[in-house]
Amino acid sequence: MDSFSEQLRAEAAPMWSKIFAQPFLREIKDGTLPLEKFQYYLGQDYLYLEGFARTVCMALAKAPDSQTLEELAHRVMTPVERPLHHKLVAEAGLTMEDIKKVKRSPTNTGYVNHMITTASLYGLGPTAAALLPCPWSYHELRENLGQSEHPLYGQWTHFYVAGLLQNSVDAWRGFVDQAAREASPQELEAMREAFMVSSRYEYMFWDMAYNMEEWPV
Repeated sequence: MDSFSEQLRAEAAPMWSKIFAQPFLREIKDGTLPLEKFQYYLGQDYLYLEGFARTVCMALAKAPDSQTLEELAHRVMTPVERPLHHKLVAEAGLTMEDIKKVKRSPTNTGYVNHMITTASLYGLGPTAAALLPCPWSYHELRENLGQSEHPLYGQWTHFYVAGLLQNSVDAWRGFVDQAAREASPQELEAMREAFMVSSRYEYMFWDMAYNMEEWPV
């Protein structure tokens, strides 16, 4: 029988197929993405990862035992994408001061609020389910995107093609599957909903970056 995380992945498959077909990712692979779109993405992704980290910190308080607490703490203390961000920001012609001036877009605001709200209202299972689609879908870029030959974008794709998110994906899937084994039907539904909403936001995030979304007023 498939694990609960595998069931969630299977249900979300149509959404994820659309994620991997996004023009932003296709043009990253081809090396044709305009630099300003990538610069926009870097700023928004930096802010998103701050929201992700804050949600993980909230999840710490929901750990059911000492071992889970230690495993969750490890997720906070290993921001594997931060060094990549700092390197790419410089090579994209930006500074960290530029990044720190960026404000969250509407989609980014909604995504971060979804994760934090889930962590506020529910236990570890739904919280982990809300966090899982980000590292898992990025990890699958190695199969659905591949390595770019572009001098800048190739550094970005290499991180994911090299499988550097494998440990993160395994950990978050573990939290989801552990919680699912003891969850009530109501909590399982909350986990499913959290995962699906985050999957939709993953699609919207790429669309946001490609169109360089701004607040309308």
